[in-house]
Amino acid sequence: MTEVISENQVKQATRALESIRHEVAKVVIGQHQAVELVLCALVAGGHVLIEGVPGLGKTLLARALAQCFGGNFARVQFTPDLMPSDITGHALFDMQKQNFVVRKGPIFTHLFLADEINRAPAKTQAALLEVMQERQVTIDGKTHLLPQPFLVLATQNPIEHEGTYPLPEAELDRFLLKISMEYPDEEEEQKIALFAAAGGGTLQLDDVHQVAGIELIVSLQKLAMKVGVDPVVRDYAVRINRATRDFPGINRGAGPRGAIAILTLAKARAMMHGRGFITPDDVKAVALVALVHRIEPAAESRIDGIDATMLIDALLQQVEAPRQ
Repeated sequence: MTEVISENQVKQATRALESIRHEVAKVVIGQHQAVELVLCALVAGGHVLIEGVPGLGKTLLARALAQCFGGNFARVQFTPDLMPSDITGHALFDMQKQNFVVRKGPIFTHLFLADEINRAPAKTQAALLEVMQERQVTIDGKTHLLPQPFLVLATQNPIEHEGTYPLPEAELDRFLLKISMEYPDEEEEQKIALFAAAGGGTLQLDDVHQVAGIELIVSLQKLAMKVGVDPVVRDYAVRINRATRDFPGINRGAGPRGAIAILTLAKARAMMHGRGFITPDDVKAVALVALVHRIEPAAESRIDGIDATMLIDALLQQVEAPRQ
């Protein structure tokens, strides 16, 4: 298979990403898969939805990642009374200058953490649609571009928690992937308790060093787009995505963005693992997180206790992978 990018470029990219992962791992104990997938999303230029109960390190992961590449970080706690302008900003009248000026909101940053996004009503959630798709904000009829790189990392509580609103399909589709963070094992929890006690009750970011710059992240994003995709592997990703539309137990399958998400993430994963081309294993490794939030289990599946993750796992077992 012919590489679209050189071996030296891949090695440099892999070393840079490994350095970032090493720094994040200093404060994010365990959660190795979540850290790798968030890094993949950053390189792929996509947004991340993280589901999990409070206290698993979601905010810490976002802050540590931004610190690693020197990016600006902003966090907004989503609440039922949060207004769209609280996120995007608004125009106000300057009495001294006698004209309207734009006060930009916290969304104008490199890494935006939307904490507990499903506690805000649909109107506020919809404020992120243009932001996530177009990387721009329209205020008072004028378009303002966001800085690059730009990543929305949204956390949500499990939907059965009190005071949550389901995210609209259009917004879910704009997340490149969805991650479920699980409880740490006993050894990891012992380390968390040890580090937190030493830091006065919270894990500190003092030991996390900047090992990359904003320009490097942008160049890695451009490089990832050039990772080679064999037509056979591309066909495999498309077949997986299309299979969600008529798979037993799935009420609504994934749209075309599903296949795009699989291939985009697979490119980033391949580069992280030192390859200038993607393999069927890359596709299979990212298919679950790329599709799990894009499908809707049928009523009978939910009654039987079968969730979206189980359905995608079963689907991946049935879609034949090409031989490498």
